[in-house]
Parts: sequence; structure tokens; C-alpha cells
Amino acid sequence: MRDVCVVGVGMSKWGEVWRQSLRQLFVDAAMNAINNSGVDHLDSLYVGCMSSGLFVGQEHVGALMADYLGMAGLPACRVESACASSGLAFRLAFIEVASGFSDIVMASGVEKMTDCSGDDATFALATAADQEYEVFHGATFPGLYAMMAHAHMAKYGTTREMLSAVPVKNHYNGSMNPVAQYPFRITAEQVDKSVMIADPLHILDCSPITDGAAAVIVTTENIAKKLGKPYIRVIGSGLGTDNLALAQRQDITKIKAAAIATENALKMAGKKIDDVQFAEVHDCFSIAELVVAESIGKYKPGKAGPATLAGETALDGKFPINSSGGLKSKGHPVGATGVAQIIEVYKQLTRQAENGRQIPGSPKIGMTQNMGGTGASSVVHIMEVA
Repeated sequence: MRDVCVVGVGMSKWGEVWRQSLRQLFVDAAMNAINNSGVDHLDSLYVGCMSSGLFVGQEHVGALMADYLGMAGLPACRVESACASSGLAFRLAFIEVASGFSDIVMASGVEKMTDCSGDDATFALATAADQEYEVFHGATFPGLYAMMAHAHMAKYGTTREMLSAVPVKNHYNGSMNPVAQYPFRITAEQVDKSVMIADPLHILDCSPITDGAAAVIVTTENIAKKLGKPYIRVIGSGLGTDNLALAQRQDITKIKAAAIATENALKMAGKKIDDVQFAEVHDCFSIAELVVAESIGKYKPGKAGPATLAGETALDGKFPINSSGGLKSKGHPVGATGVAQIIEVYKQLTRQAENGRQIPGSPKIGMTQNMGGTGASSVVHIMEVA
């Protein structure tokens, strides 16, 4: 297996982007990545996209994006794994380069979520849950994560204060991120007094719907060196799955798929979780960040909440989580989130994080954890300084 690197990154504008279409968002991110890397061609293209057919009525995304990138004829395909779509797209690009099948591959993600009504967006997102056993009976993702939160609180004594510490921290980080959808700070009091969505989750516990795209260039280390641009090595990749419906899981206070993916990625990398110095994780809701931090093995069950409250996961903490602002502040265009996480790790490891967001101490190893739905699929990648 060949050494695989990320050598260029690019993002579009994120937020409610009224004046750009799905394809325009993608092209902006893709061209930014190409220009950032200095490559003169691509061998193939993977586009993570969860539900463009429901959000904007557009399918056949792989061919469309290759065409509007000016590369019609390029091998290109769409990848779908709910909110883990572009995390999986990155994994496929990694495998293609590692295997020797291709030398330069773009992994990308895109979603246009605000062109439809709120009800239509909720319907589209709900397709990532179990239609027969959850959605048919009225379950929504805020409701499902609320169940996970109540279970975690009952089992481990997790408090409202601990939940609120997650978005407060992530908005602080996101306030320094130039592409964040909501780049402002919030207080725990504001979280607690915000509109209740699904008890115990308030609206400031929930990630927003977002328009946006992200892209990275994946290549061999030999090519990365020749390009003369900053690059990082991808040393581990893991993918895991679990029951789609919460009711069928053994323990809803743990994301089993994230645990499986992390174990596999660390094994490939030859590392232990304590070797990893920071992480971007899938904080679609406040409770998700806490459960994931425990599921990846960084904290024992029930200990992520107290650690977050104590500042351990802050930028200057023992184990920074979501230095980008996470899904909560940066935004969550579901098909693009996984690759955006890769971009944050790239920026941190190459010391290019903007506006005082750089993690102190020159970290050498970072990871990403991206998941679909309530965690029925999860993708983890381990990366290191070149």
C-alpha cells in the first residue's frame, strides 16, 4: 500500500447561500482545492452528497460536477452515507490512491439545504433514520438524540450544564473561523434559555441546516513532495456500521459504529487513541459530541461531560475537540461535513488555522470522526504531520 497524503484543500461559502446553486458551490470548493494544491489534472472524483434529489431535485451528481468543473469524461461518482457521505468519499479516494489505481483524486462533498421549506428539509434528513420503525411513528433526529441524551443523563449523571458546555466551546472556536455559518460566541445561559426543540435539547444544542461544499486533493507522497506545497499523511482509515434504529441497539449511550471505525483506523495507523492529540467529531447535537468522545475511547463512559465542563476539550485543553467550531458553529451541509473535518485537521497540522484558532504546541497527529444519522455509519481517519 502506498503512502497517501492530502496536499490541497478548498471550501465554498457556507451558510444560507441564496445566489449560488448546488453545482456552483461545488465548483468553488473544487477550484479552491486545485489551486491550493497546484495539481494540473485529476485521475478521478468522488462527491459526497446525501440528498440532493430531495433538497434541490438533482441526482446524477458525479457526472454533473465533473462536467461543470470542466472535466467531462473524468471518472466521477456520488457517494452516499447520510451525513457521513463525504467522509466515506474521502475514504474511497484514500483507498484508490493507496492501491495504486490512481495517483491524484479529489474527495469532495456538497449539499444545498436552504432552497426548500423547513418541512421538506426535515423530510429529507429523516430519510437517514429507519423509515418503518422510527420516521413512520413521528420520530425526528432531534427527538432521537434527545432520547440518547436522557439515557446518558440517567445512566451517568450527565447534566444540562455539561451539555451546554459543548456549543459554548464550539461557538468560541467558530467565532474565529472565516467560513463558519454562525461565527459568534454564545453563553451557557443563552443555550439554556433558547427555544426547546426536543427535551432536553434546545435549539442552540442543534446544528443548523447549511449550504456549502468542501474538497481536498488526495495523492501519493512522492507527488506531494514534487508539488512543493504543505501536505499531511493519512495513516489510518476506518468504517463501521450499527443498527439503523435506536430501539434495536444494545446501548444508546454509545455509538458502536464510531468505536469500530476508530479501532480499525488506529490499528491501520499503528497508534493508540492517546497518541491522537486533537479531533474533529460529529457534533450534530450537543449530546453527540459527548457520546462520540467516549465511543472513540478518549474518555470513559460518562466522563466526557465533566471533561468538557472542565475545559479539557477547549483549544488550549488536553484534547481539543472541534477547533473549527464543529457542525454547531461552522455549519452542517450534510454531504460536505466529512471533508470539511479533514480540512480542519490539515490546517491545524500545517499550522494554517486562521484568526488565533491554532491549537497550541504544534500537534503532530489528529483525527476526524464523521457519522450518518444517529450513528448507524461512522468514518474515522487518522492523519499526521508529514
